[in-house]
Amino acid sequence: MRYKSQSVAYWYFAVAMVLFGLQLVFGLLSATKYLGPDPLLYILPFDVTKVIHTNLLIVWVLTGFMGATYWMVPEESRSELHSVKLAYIQLILWTLMGVTAIIGYLFRYGTGNKLLEQPLPHKLVIVVCMLIFLYNIGMTIKKSGRFTTTEGVLVLGLASSAVLFFPALLHYENYTVSIFYRWWTIHLWVEGVWMMIMGAFLAYLLIRLSGADREVMEKWLYVIVGLVFIAGILGTAHHYYWVGVPQYWLPIGGFFSALEPLALAGMAAYAYAAMRRSGLAHPNTLALHWTIGSAVFALFGAGLLGLAHTWPSVNKWTHGTLVTAMHGHAAFYGAYAMIVLAMITYALPAMTHGRREQGSSMGYWAFWLQISGMFGMTLSFATAGIGQVYLERIMGMGYLDAQLKIQVHFLMLIATASVFTIGVALFIVDFFRYAPRFQLSQEPDPELDTTSPSSAT
Repeated sequence: MRYKSQSVAYWYFAVAMVLFGLQLVFGLLSATKYLGPDPLLYILPFDVTKVIHTNLLIVWVLTGFMGATYWMVPEESRSELHSVKLAYIQLILWTLMGVTAIIGYLFRYGTGNKLLEQPLPHKLVIVVCMLIFLYNIGMTIKKSGRFTTTEGVLVLGLASSAVLFFPALLHYENYTVSIFYRWWTIHLWVEGVWMMIMGAFLAYLLIRLSGADREVMEKWLYVIVGLVFIAGILGTAHHYYWVGVPQYWLPIGGFFSALEPLALAGMAAYAYAAMRRSGLAHPNTLALHWTIGSAVFALFGAGLLGLAHTWPSVNKWTHGTLVTAMHGHAAFYGAYAMIVLAMITYALPAMTHGRREQGSSMGYWAFWLQISGMFGMTLSFATAGIGQVYLERIMGMGYLDAQLKIQVHFLMLIATASVFTIGVALFIVDFFRYAPRFQLSQEPDPELDTTSPSSAT
C-alpha cells in the first residue's frame, strides 16, 4: 500500500464480503423452496428470499466496485484520495441503505420492480452516495494532474452507471412500460457500462500481474468501450420479448448482446501470452488466477451461454425460464463477482498482517471450489431449464406440474451450490483471518519508470 488513503478500500471490501455471504444464504434458501414442503412459507416466502438474494447481489458487487476504485485510483493517479472522510461517510450511508432495504423487503416494503425494488427514499440515498463517490474520485484525479486511459474508462463506466440509474427513479403506472425502461438501467448496467468498469479493473490487474505493456492493454480498452456503445446498447433489445416493441429489435438484440465479452477475453489472452513469452510474473499468483478466470468465465457465461439462448428463434421458447437463470448466474459471476474478488486478492497482502503475497492454500481452495460449484450450478439450471421449456412450452404442461417433473435437477443445484458456498465461505474466512494493517509500503511502484508517455496526460 503506497498511499495511506487506500486503506479505506479494506472496509468497503469487508462490507462486500458480509453482503456476499448473506446473498448466498438467501440464494440457498430460495433453491430449497423448489423441493417443498416449505416450513417458512408464511415467514420467508420465495418472493421475499429471491428479492433479497438478487438485490444483495447488486449491492455487494457495487460495494466491491467502490472499494476497488478507492484502491486503484490513488495508484493510477499517484496521489492520495481527495477526502477519506467523504469515503467513510459514503460507506456508512451505503451500508445503512442496504440494511434498511433488506429489513423493508421482509415486510414487503418495495417497488416490485425486479432488481430495482428499493423504495424511492433508498434510491435517493443511492444517488447521494454515487454523487459523493464520483466527486471524491474526480477531485482526486484533478488534483493529481495525472489521468490514465485505464482511469478514464473506469470513471466513464462509473459515471454512466449513475446516469443510467435515472429511469429507476421514475414511476410508471403501466407495467409493460415499467419493464421496458427497467432494462435501460439493468441491462445497460450489467451488459453495458459495467463492462467498462470490469475492463478497467482487468487492464489494471493484467498490467501489474503479468507485466503486459500498458499501451497495448489500454488499446484493448478502446475496443471494449466501442463494443459497449455498439453491442451493449443494441443488445438491450434481446430482453424485449412480449413487451410490444417492433419485431426487428429481437435479432439485433440477440446478436449484439453476445459480442461484449470478446474484447475482455482477447485482453486476457494477450496478457497471458506476454507473460509466458517474457517469463515475468507478479508473485501474487492467486490474484492472477482470479483475473484470468474472470475473463474466461465471462466469455463462457456472458458470451457463449448468452448467445446460446438469446437468438430469437430460441429465446421465444427459453425467455423467462430457468435457462435464463443459467446464463445470468454464470455471466454475473464471471464478469463482476470474479473481478471484484481479483481486486480484493491483489490488494489484501498490502492491507493485512502476515499474509503471503502468493496466496494461501485456503485461497486456492476457495478459487477452485467456487469455479467448480458455479459450473455445476450452471449445468443444473441448464438441464432444469431445457426440461421446463419442453414440458411447459412444447407439451403445454402447467407450471406446477412441470416443476414436479424437474425437481430432481434442484437436488443437483443445491449440491453444486453447496460446493460453491463452501468456496465463498473459505474466501470470506481467508479475508478476515488476518488483521488489517495500514502502514505504507516502501516498495517502489513497478510502473514508475516504465509507463509509456502516451498512457497518461
